[in-house]
Amino acid sequence: MGSVVAFLLLIRCLIVCLAIPHTNLTDELALLSLKKHITFDPALPQLQHLFLTNNSLRGYIPSSLFNVTALETLNLGGNIIGGNISEEIRNLSNLKILDLGHNQFSGVIFPVLFNMSSLQLINLRANSLSGNLQVDMIMNSNIPSALEVLNLGSNHLHGRIPSNLHKCTELRVLNLESNRFTGSIPKEICALTKLKELYLGKNNLTGQIPDDIARLVSLEKLGLEVNRLNGHIPREIGNCTYLMEIHMQNNNLTGVIPNEIGNLHALQELDCAFNNITGSIPSTFFNFSLLRKVNMAYNYLSGHLPSNTGFRLPNLEELYLERNELSGPIPDSISNASKLIVLDLSSNSFSGTIPDSLGTLRNLQKLNLAENVLTSRSLHSELSFLSSLSKCRSLAYLRFNGNPLGGRLPVSIGNLSESLEELYAFDCRITGNIPRGIGNLSNLIGLILQQNELTGAIPREIGRLKHLQDFSLASNKLRGHIPDEICHLERLSYLYLLENGFSGSLPACLSNITSLRELYLGSNRFTSIPSTFWSLKDLLQINLSFNSLTGTLPLEIGNLKVVTIIDFSSNQLSGDIPTSIAGLQNLAHFSLSDNRMQGPIPSSFGDLVSLEFLDLSSNNLSGAIPKSLEKIVHLKTFNVSFNRLQGEIPERGSFANFSSRSFMDNEALCGPIRMQVPPCKSINIHRKSKRPHEFGIRYIVPAIASIILVIVFTVIIFRRSHKRKLSTQEDSLPTATWRKISHHELYRATEGFNETNLLGTGSCGSVYKGTLSDGLCIAVKVFHLELEGELMRFDSECEVLRMLRHRNLVKIISSCSKKDCVTSILNLALECSEDLPGERIGMRDALAALEKIKLKFKKDVEFYCSSHV
Repeated sequence: MGSVVAFLLLIRCLIVCLAIPHTNLTDELALLSLKKHITFDPALPQLQHLFLTNNSLRGYIPSSLFNVTALETLNLGGNIIGGNISEEIRNLSNLKILDLGHNQFSGVIFPVLFNMSSLQLINLRANSLSGNLQVDMIMNSNIPSALEVLNLGSNHLHGRIPSNLHKCTELRVLNLESNRFTGSIPKEICALTKLKELYLGKNNLTGQIPDDIARLVSLEKLGLEVNRLNGHIPREIGNCTYLMEIHMQNNNLTGVIPNEIGNLHALQELDCAFNNITGSIPSTFFNFSLLRKVNMAYNYLSGHLPSNTGFRLPNLEELYLERNELSGPIPDSISNASKLIVLDLSSNSFSGTIPDSLGTLRNLQKLNLAENVLTSRSLHSELSFLSSLSKCRSLAYLRFNGNPLGGRLPVSIGNLSESLEELYAFDCRITGNIPRGIGNLSNLIGLILQQNELTGAIPREIGRLKHLQDFSLASNKLRGHIPDEICHLERLSYLYLLENGFSGSLPACLSNITSLRELYLGSNRFTSIPSTFWSLKDLLQINLSFNSLTGTLPLEIGNLKVVTIIDFSSNQLSGDIPTSIAGLQNLAHFSLSDNRMQGPIPSSFGDLVSLEFLDLSSNNLSGAIPKSLEKIVHLKTFNVSFNRLQGEIPERGSFANFSSRSFMDNEALCGPIRMQVPPCKSINIHRKSKRPHEFGIRYIVPAIASIILVIVFTVIIFRRSHKRKLSTQEDSLPTATWRKISHHELYRATEGFNETNLLGTGSCGSVYKGTLSDGLCIAVKVFHLELEGELMRFDSECEVLRMLRHRNLVKIISSCSKKDCVTSILNLALECSEDLPGERIGMRDALAALEKIKLKFKKDVEFYCSSHV
């Protein structure tokens, strides 16, 4: 009768806990109701089993519960009960099963818990228990020999694992994973001959795996993952013939895979990834007929895959061997593992062709062969393995990037699985057009075909990939316009088309792709940006560098409120820099270098609080560098060289870290000596002292320069009248007119300063051949400006060489520097251009003389001006 009453009471308690909507208040009322019945119901002390799992109960365990002395099972798992585990639990002398897992209990584990000789199962998993599981706590306690399961995983316990746990001779499951235990694995644990499951993973254990593990003859599951264990995998593990799962990943294990592992015929899962295991894979390794998963990724395994791979693996579903040093061919026999779902052989040195037999793996969902040395049968043949994979109707992820395949994408690529979400085929030397059938892969999320040799245009069928988010055709040889159909990709986030030959205007409909976050279209031939473009308010990164964009930047650029990177360098943009850019508070990288921008640098740029990189070099900017830029605390790179700026260079904030390279070749900048510019003159308010200085600069200096020029030209005319008549037309070449050639045009003429156009390299620079847009063949010398003094050498050499005319000398038609020469060197040029080689001075003497002329003239002018102040 008492057990019936107790059962009805239990139902009543469950109704209280389950029927009322769960709030903090109702949960506490439920526990109070339980406490009331425990206190006053005379039949409840006869209750033997109490299950209140997964009811979201809060609060604490009522102390009156510990008066139910007949209780054998107490299961309160899966609630939100907190507080300490009371020492009063010792009153439950008949308790066999204690399950308080997945709650919020805290504090330490009291020794009294291990004095309860009746306990068979203790589950305190996933709480917030802390402190040491002290050795003396267990040594001084009577550990119950009846204990079969001890689960203390996922808490905050620390210290060493008690070695005297071996007293729990009946222990079947020991779970101490996901704590903070340190030290080595006590070899005494290996005396637990009835142990079937041992979980010590995700701690901070060190040392080696004990050889005594051979004594755990009943062991079925071993978890040692995510520790700092070192040494080798002990050969003795081969004695644990009942082992079904081994998890040793993320340690520092070394040595080879022991041959004895072939004795584990019950093995189903083996994970030793992220270690330092070396050597080859034993031939016995793939003889486990029950094996479902093998993960040996991120090790240093070498050699070939055994030729019998797959023959005796009828249940293998997952094989991970990426990031090793395996080589040789991919064996055809691997296709006999007919249940394979995942095959990852990436980042090895596999060679040969990709077996067409992989198409027989009908359950295959993920195939990764990236970063190997795989090739195709012929550089001009189709990639036949792609056709064979059309039989894998569950294939969702396909990667073979980073292989020198060559060959063409087959027309049948459109027959691949409709489940395909990722197709990564970049850096494979693939040639030919993009097949129109690619539009059939309607579930693609990522399509990466960059760094190939694809030609032709983007097929309009690409617009059918409605789920596409990541799309890259960068670094190919594609031509034509971007088709409007690309605007149908309404989920597109990343579009990379840089380094091709696309031309025309950007599609006006790009504004429809509101999901777009990164747009990289640099190094093409685009000419204009539609006005609708600036409505893409969620763009994070924009790169349109090295194109042929013209016109001005509109104020609407300020609509890009979240943008972090803007790069419009090496175009033909003009006009003023829009002041609305100052409102882009997230902007970290901004480049307008090598354009035709005019006007001042907006002082409001000082409000760009996130700015780290600012490059406005090689433009026609004028005015002063705003002092407000000193406020940008994160600015690491700043370049305004080759402009017409004037005034004082700021010195505070980030400007204290910039060198002269950031400011060279401007009109009238001044500042500290380290910037290699004249010092700034203090402003004198007295008119009398100011007028002589102005007079010297405005009248005397130009007069001196004019007299020198008259004398020089007189000498030139006289010299030329007495020159001998030259024997060939080549010797009488007229003085070349300097031609303005932009860095962008030189970049195109030399194909991006490609090594194939390199004529030679010297100590000062490199010389490239190139062809300008009008067909003129040129040689371009690129100076190493990082060498001290090379900028001065550059100016000097250009100025001298442009005056030289001889049948054996190459004409200097232009200089990419915009700096005008400081003084006249015509006299020196005459000495350098004597007809007879014996009369000409050498280049070294010419440069030395030129430098003396500069310094002398500059010194005279400064002396004259200072004497009149």
